[in-house]
Amino acid sequence: MRIALLEDQQEQAQHIQSILSERGHHCDSFPTGQGFLSAALHRSYDLMILDWQIPDMTGIDVLKSIRAQINWPIPVLFLTQRDSESDIVEALDAGADDFLAKPARAAELVARINALARRANPNNEKEILKYGPFEVNTQQRTINLHGEALTLTDKDFDLTLFLFQNQCRLLTREVLLERVWGLARDINTRTVDTHMSRLRRRLGLNPENGFRIKTIYQRGYRLEAMKTEVVNEDMTGTQEANQEVQVQND
Repeated sequence: MRIALLEDQQEQAQHIQSILSERGHHCDSFPTGQGFLSAALHRSYDLMILDWQIPDMTGIDVLKSIRAQINWPIPVLFLTQRDSESDIVEALDAGADDFLAKPARAAELVARINALARRANPNNEKEILKYGPFEVNTQQRTINLHGEALTLTDKDFDLTLFLFQNQCRLLTREVLLERVWGLARDINTRTVDTHMSRLRRRLGLNPENGFRIKTIYQRGYRLEAMKTEVVNEDMTGTQEANQEVQVQND
C-alpha cells in the first residue's frame, strides 16, 4: 500500500517508515500539516496516519480538510501520545477510522493497518466483482458488459481492475505507471494517456453504462460512477429533442 504519514518528529517518522517498508508498504512522511495536505490532494494514497500535535496545525484540522476535499473514504489512523477518552472520541467523531497511542508496537500497528485496508476494500478477495453492468472475473481475468465478453489485452484488464477498485480517486499518471505497469515514475507518461483513451472505447465507458473516466488537467484520471437520475435526465432530454425535431419535420 501507499501510505501518507504526518509526523513532525524525524526519528519517530523514520521508525514508522522502517516498520512499514519491512512489510512491503511505501510510506511518505511529512512534518507539517500543509505539506501533508498538498501531497494528499495531488498524489494517490491508500491509507493515512496522522499525529495530533504538529507545528502548523492540529491533526484534527488536517483530518477535517481531508474529509472535506477527498471524495472517497480513505482509511485514516490516528497515532499520537494523546490517549484520553475525550481525545479518542474527538478524533473518531472528526472522521478517523482507528486510534492508536504512542509508542506504537510494530506488530499491532501493522495489524491495524491491514484491518483498515480490508474494511476499505472488501471485494479484493472475491473472484467475481460487479460494478454496475460490468462483471470482472479476477481468476479468469475476463470482463463482461451486460453479459457480453469484452475483448481486452492483459494490460487492459489490469488497468480496468485498478480503476474500478479505486473509484472516485484521483490517480496520477505516475501512480498508474507504477501500480499497473510496474515502471518508474519518471518515464514518458504518454503511455498512460494513449492507453486510457483506448480503454474508454473498449469498455464503453459512457453515461449509458454508468461510468466515465474523467481527465483531471495536468494531474491524472478519475473513474466516476454516473448517477442514475443524471443519466435518465440526459436520455429524457435527448428524447424530447428528437420529438421536437420530428414535429418540426411534420
